[in-house]
Amino acid sequence: MRILSEKIVYSGKMFSVVQQEVDLWWKTKIFEIARRAPGTRLIIVNEKWHILLSKEYRKELNAYDFRLPWGKVFDTLEEYEDFLSTGQDIQAAAVQWAQKEASEEVGVETEKLEFFAKSVSGATVVWDLYYFVVRAYTQVRQNLEDGEDISFDFYDPTSVEKMCLDGTIQEDRSAMMLMKFLARNS
Repeated sequence: MRILSEKIVYSGKMFSVVQQEVDLWWKTKIFEIARRAPGTRLIIVNEKWHILLSKEYRKELNAYDFRLPWGKVFDTLEEYEDFLSTGQDIQAAAVQWAQKEASEEVGVETEKLEFFAKSVSGATVVWDLYYFVVRAYTQVRQNLEDGEDISFDFYDPTSVEKMCLDGTIQEDRSAMMLMKFLARNS
């Protein structure tokens, strides 16, 4: 199967609706997807092997949530769509944006990002998340954007596992990635 062409039929602030003409070998067919710019998530580990989690007020929950430090890979959907047309490596762009967001959100200047995993949302909704591990960093001053309410602390692996399983960490994709990280590093 290969994509022959694509056309953006709607573009909002966060999502584009894209129709793709796909060669199925015996015929062509039009598929429709919703596409959003990818995001980044950081698993920041200190010298005690504790993991940094942010506590952030989330309007969609009307409550605080514990999360991995996160960010977007592009400021606008238009920048993302333009980038896709270049054929460049999206993971390289994700590294740069992850470093920027770590500094702003939790005051961490990363010395090295290690790619951990990519979480693919699904077939008809494209919203990939790039997960990176940070083991070497310098703590600097947090630089939040207007309206952001974020504090952070480090938690031991047992507490993080419990938070993943009991729903304290409500972003399920990140909870699963944290569980995989803990399993691989125990």
